[in-house]
Amino acid sequence: MRAVTMFAQISFTIILITGSVLIVHYYKDKDNRLLAEKNEQLTEENEKLQSEYDYLTSDAAKLEDRDFDNWSYLEEQANAFYKDSSGEFKKPWALFLVKQAEKYGVDPIVVYELLKVETGDTFDPELVGPETKYGKAYGMAQFMKNTAPWIADMAGLPYEEELLFDPYYSIQLSVVYLDFLYNKYNNWDEALTAYHRGVGGLKNYVEENGDAKSWYAKEIQSKANAHDTLASAN
Repeated sequence: MRAVTMFAQISFTIILITGSVLIVHYYKDKDNRLLAEKNEQLTEENEKLQSEYDYLTSDAAKLEDRDFDNWSYLEEQANAFYKDSSGEFKKPWALFLVKQAEKYGVDPIVVYELLKVETGDTFDPELVGPETKYGKAYGMAQFMKNTAPWIADMAGLPYEEELLFDPYYSIQLSVVYLDFLYNKYNNWDEALTAYHRGVGGLKNYVEENGDAKSWYAKEIQSKANAHDTLASAN
């Protein structure tokens, strides 16, 4: 009887050990699968970005513009943004920004610095801002859902909430909105403060402070001027 009991205990112990080993292998395999899937996603994203950049810098794309001197300048500007961001602002994004800025006659450096400030230097296209009494802001350009639809309409673009996390969509909306605000106020202090606070917020700010020189407007313009100074020095 005692021998049977010992045999049962040993058998139970073996089952526990075997079960533990199987559980460890299960979670290890699961972690490996998740890691492999993440690596695959990153590889696909990098390949997509490289493909977009290759096209944007290809002879075919340059021929579409028929303006070789101007294209060279735009590409240099895009590379400057990429380097300034330590690679966080992808080259295809940078080239798209300078092309959109040229199309609307907006200073691309101001747009770039605005995106840098809005994302805290991360240029994260999936950024979600903190909760405010007006709601949250989304994407690289930090648009709110009550503002983005009519800006998209002004840009001739469709509007869907998930598009706010698309970097190209976000960049284009920011250029269009800045163009609208600058044409409305004819100066960057008011245009940038209105971007940050809204048109109503700009009015309140001016009433309280006597001008539109908010920290937001001053910081973006100061950084933009630093770009111009560095370019001139080189």
